[in-house]
Amino acid sequence: MALKEVKLKNGETITYRERPGGEQVIVLVHGNMTSSKHWDIMMDTLDQDYTIIAPDLRGFGGSTYNKRITSIRDFSEDLHDFTEQLGLDSFSLVGWSTGGAVAMQFTADHPEPVRKLVLLASASTRGYPFYGLKADGTPDPENRLRTIGEIEQDAGKTKPMQGLYDSGNREGLKAVWNAAIYTKRQPDPERYEAYVDDMLTQQNLADVYHALNTFNISAVHNGVTQGTDQAKDIRVPVLVLRGDRDLVVTREMTDEIIADLGNNAVFVSLEDNGHSPLIDDLDGLKESIETFLTEKVKQHEA
Repeated sequence: MALKEVKLKNGETITYRERPGGEQVIVLVHGNMTSSKHWDIMMDTLDQDYTIIAPDLRGFGGSTYNKRITSIRDFSEDLHDFTEQLGLDSFSLVGWSTGGAVAMQFTADHPEPVRKLVLLASASTRGYPFYGLKADGTPDPENRLRTIGEIEQDAGKTKPMQGLYDSGNREGLKAVWNAAIYTKRQPDPERYEAYVDDMLTQQNLADVYHALNTFNISAVHNGVTQGTDQAKDIRVPVLVLRGDRDLVVTREMTDEIIADLGNNAVFVSLEDNGHSPLIDDLDGLKESIETFLTEKVKQHEA
C-alpha cells in the first residue's frame, strides 16, 4: 500500500496509507515505536464498507520531524489539520497505545467530526508514568520523572531504547518486542523484518515518552501535571479494549480511563491477548471493533 502525503500548515509533512471502501471512514492512529505500517493487516481485514486512513504521526514512518513535539496535543493538532485537509468531516477514531492518548485529546478538543472512539491498549487519561531508578535498578514509584531532560537521561528505559535505535540493533529491538509485546504470537518473519525497518524510522523517542508522562485530561493530578478535566468533554461512544495479558498497559491504567470517561465508555477484555491484539487475535479484534461501530451507528441513527 503506497504512502501518500499531506503538507500541514505548520510545515510538517504527514504521510499516510489509505484503503478505499465505503462512505464510513475509520482513522487509525498508531502508537510508539510503530507507524501506519503496523496497521497493515488490520487495514486488509476490516470490512470493505469502511474507507480506512492511517497517518504516520510526526516523526514516525515517512512523516517529517522539523519541530520537536512537547505534548500529546502537538500530535492531535497535526491530526486535526490532516483530517481537515483530506476533507474528513465524519469518521471514527481508533487509537492504539500512545495513539489512544492522541485520539482522546483530539476528541476532547475537536468533537464535531468524531462519531465513535476505539481505544486499543491505550495509555491512560492520566498519562503513562515514567519513573527513576532505585539503587537496585528497579523503578522507583516515589521518583516520577518530570522534565524532558530527566526523560532523556533516564537509564531505566530511554537510554537503553535510544541506544538500540542509534545503533540500528534489530535483534535488540525484536528482543524488546518479544519480551513485552509479542508475548503470545509473532508476525511472520518477513513482516517482522518490515516492522523493524519501520521502527527504525522513529525520530522522537524521548519526546514521546515525555509527552506520555505529562499527558493528563482527567480531573486529578497525576504526580506531574494537574489534569485539564477534558475527559468529560468526550461524549461520543467509546470502546475500551485491553488484552488480559498486556504487559505494557496495566489494568489500573484502563480502569482510570473507564472512571474518567464515565458511562459512555464500554470496556471489553480481549482474552489471551497482549499489547498487540492485531497479531495475537486479529479476527477477534476485528469482530470487537466492527460490532461496536455497527451497533453504535444503529443507535445513533434510531
